[in-house]
Amino acid sequence: MTKKKLYRSNNNAMLAGVLGGIAEYFNVDPTMIRLIFAVLWIFTALPLTALYIAAAIIIPKSDVYDR
Repeated sequence: MTKKKLYRSNNNAMLAGVLGGIAEYFNVDPTMIRLIFAVLWIFTALPLTALYIAAAIIIPKSDVYDR
């Protein structure tokens, strides 16, 4: 069994690809992850923004491109 790794997405990237990468990791629709993030952002804008920026720096970019 191969170990799953979290990467920033090249295919489902809007800003840095963090939410698209999370969606690919959990095999769900990226739009659902973005909607959940947007709703949570309304209530916790500063911490969630800081978390997104930190994730964009820490999570490596995927080297796989889908055509």
